[in-house]
Amino acid sequence: MKSVAEALQLVLENELPRQIESVSIEDSLHRILAQEVFADRDAPPFHRVSMDGIAIHSSQLYKKGTFRIEGIQAAGDARKTLASRENCLEVMTGAILPSNTNCVIPYEQIEIKNGTATLAKFDYKENQNVHLKGTDAKTGDLLIQKGTLIQPGSIAVMATVGVSKVNVIKAPKITICATGNELVDISDKPLAHQIRKSNVYMLQAALKSLGIPAQILHLEDDKQLLKTSVEKLMEENDILLFSGAVSKGKYDFLPEVLESLGIKKLVHGVAQKPGKPFLFGKKDKQLIFGFPGNPASTLICFHLYFKAWLMAHWGIPNSGIFATLAEEVSFKRPVTYHILVKVMAEKDKLVAVPVVNSGSGDLVHLAEADGFLSLPAQSASFKKGTSYPLTFLNQAWF
Repeated sequence: MKSVAEALQLVLENELPRQIESVSIEDSLHRILAQEVFADRDAPPFHRVSMDGIAIHSSQLYKKGTFRIEGIQAAGDARKTLASRENCLEVMTGAILPSNTNCVIPYEQIEIKNGTATLAKFDYKENQNVHLKGTDAKTGDLLIQKGTLIQPGSIAVMATVGVSKVNVIKAPKITICATGNELVDISDKPLAHQIRKSNVYMLQAALKSLGIPAQILHLEDDKQLLKTSVEKLMEENDILLFSGAVSKGKYDFLPEVLESLGIKKLVHGVAQKPGKPFLFGKKDKQLIFGFPGNPASTLICFHLYFKAWLMAHWGIPNSGIFATLAEEVSFKRPVTYHILVKVMAEKDKLVAVPVVNSGSGDLVHLAEADGFLSLPAQSASFKKGTSYPLTFLNQAWF
């Protein structure tokens, strides 16, 4: 049986061809940028007013305290010119700074009456409340590196430099397969011996949070039907994710079926709880991830192995987050123990509070957890205040 570190290393050693596709920026969130983004002009492209108020020339500040208003410079209007430095122009946030002015005084610090503005104080200076042209970037500057995870701010930058279509790393084509004759659809009313499918929707949502669409299927516990279905799915997908049928039960046919289809099992069985029967295999350019059927096992193994593989495939470094146990935990089996936790910020550290649950089949308390700590197999007792690796369940890129 493999250790968690050994299993993860075997998973990470297997790569798929990295392909590029072009998408609209509206569809680029949480994708990996496959091009560099440059400034097509200075940023900001003009001296930009950063507060609503009046624009004056700073040379007049200690000569007088009252300025006649010549007009208004609105955002989006062509640049106006202050005719006399002894006067002022009202200006709006985002407007181009009028010619013959170099200082903006906010409305909160002036009084306007009868077409004149009177200053409440005089300690202003040249370029105050002005966002100078080219302060943030010059024409041709590299703004976003290739390999960046696209976030809302990245989309704003691409929009402002005129990038409406962007090259990204193409997401692998994935199908999620639920196994088990006990499963019925969400809309069905289960019989006493049945349950509704949930793991596949959980995995589909987890993939969606990573910017990957995936279809879901339900495969029955029939060896020949399973083989026929998996063979067809392998022709149509880059990756298959299975929930269930990977353990040693008499109806857990997946390991045997995969072997009959020429899929090399690189991992099957990991010294961990939950998730001991985890399976990983490869054939040509297809990868297989087999997660145990209990929901906590499925989601924990998804994050530990699949998401870790995806991040490595896309060149995103592991964040290496740790959290401190809020209470003592004991676990006597010589395996890595993945314990569900609620996470709180306390001063300069993250504190993990164990979530009381009835085991890996407890879906209700899994939904309450923020993540899980991975407690090492070498110990049986884990003291309050000690820190261990934390994996978030509800954050896309942690």
